[in-house]
Amino acid sequence: MALAKLGQVVLDCPDPRALAGFYAEVLGGTVEGEGDWVDLKVPGGGSLAFQAAPGFVPPAWPAADRSQQFHLDLTVDDLDTAEKGVLALGAKALDAADRSRSFRVYADPAGHPFCLCAC
Repeated sequence: MALAKLGQVVLDCPDPRALAGFYAEVLGGTVEGEGDWVDLKVPGGGSLAFQAAPGFVPPAWPAADRSQQFHLDLTVDDLDTAEKGVLALGAKALDAADRSRSFRVYADPAGHPFCLCAC
C-alpha cells in the first residue's frame, strides 16, 4: 500500500508566471495563480507548479557541481517540429546535435533541463 500520492512537480524559478507560460505553450493547459506560486493545469488532469525562488541558480547539464536534480521528459510525435517550437519559445539546446537518438536535451527559460522524446 502506498503511503502517499504524487500531487505535482514543483519547479523553483525566478518568475513563476513566465515559466508557467512557457510550459503552457509547450504542453497546453491553463495557468492559474499569481505571485510566488503558479499552477499549470495540463490536459489529461496533470499539473506542474512553479515557485518563486529568490537567488535561484539554474542547474547545469551535465555538471556534478550544479546537477540537474530532476528533469522532465516530454513525449513528442516529431522531434524536429517540437524542437523548432521550444526554441522559438525561449528554450536553449543543451544536447541536441545527435539526430540519430530518440531524444534531445534542452533548458527551459529558467535553465531547468528537459528532454523532448520520440520514444
